[in-house]
Amino acid sequence: MNTVIIVQARMTSTRLPGKVLKQVLGKTLLEYQIERLRRVNLANGIVIATTTNDTDLPIVDLCRRLDIAVTRGSEHDVLARYYEAAKLHHADVIVRVTSDCPLIDPAVIDEAIRFYLDHSTEYDYVSNALTQSYPYGMAAEVFPYKVLEEAHLEARAEPEREHVTPFIYTRPERYHIGHLVNAENHSHHRWTVDTPEDFELVRRITEALYPVKPEFDTQDILALLKRHPEWAEINAHVRQKKLGE
Repeated sequence: MNTVIIVQARMTSTRLPGKVLKQVLGKTLLEYQIERLRRVNLANGIVIATTTNDTDLPIVDLCRRLDIAVTRGSEHDVLARYYEAAKLHHADVIVRVTSDCPLIDPAVIDEAIRFYLDHSTEYDYVSNALTQSYPYGMAAEVFPYKVLEEAHLEARAEPEREHVTPFIYTRPERYHIGHLVNAENHSHHRWTVDTPEDFELVRRITEALYPVKPEFDTQDILALLKRHPEWAEINAHVRQKKLGE
């Protein structure tokens, strides 16, 4: 099966415009994320799904420089953008990741893919984020092309078009939902980038770990924050946006 990681990325995010190309140690956040995604063992490819906006041309240029596949579609109909990217790249299994997760752990994504592959006759959709136990910034969703196509053809509500997967996970009577739960609850950690405070924390983590261990993982970040517990306070007040906001 062709398993493809599709990452939605754009420059016009509402709370921190241009965040995906903000730099730490001379590299953009998107470059760090791509580096990490390339270490996912169970994926066959990576596609950056950006928009047709002129403002997203720098994302296209970056992907070309890094030799990463890039597709362009609607800014607001992200479901259509995902569907078109999956169809173009002949994906049998889609792994959905968002570009605000530059510290995402390849091992966590492999765990989600393996869980789905091992239970594909039981589940139509697997997520490690519906039941929060991983740090924010480690979210991965895995589902087959057939389910994405059904969502694309049938979804009508704006939140279902903008957020890609609500059409699936809000219909447990139709789709069998698999919840991947971490052994320890680390959901109080926030390593996603949606605000300036989020970026400040991710910047400190990257500057501390990347020069000594570019392939740092979740345990390395947890150990670092144990040494600097005050860092977690930088973005502790930031509220995760809810569906439809």
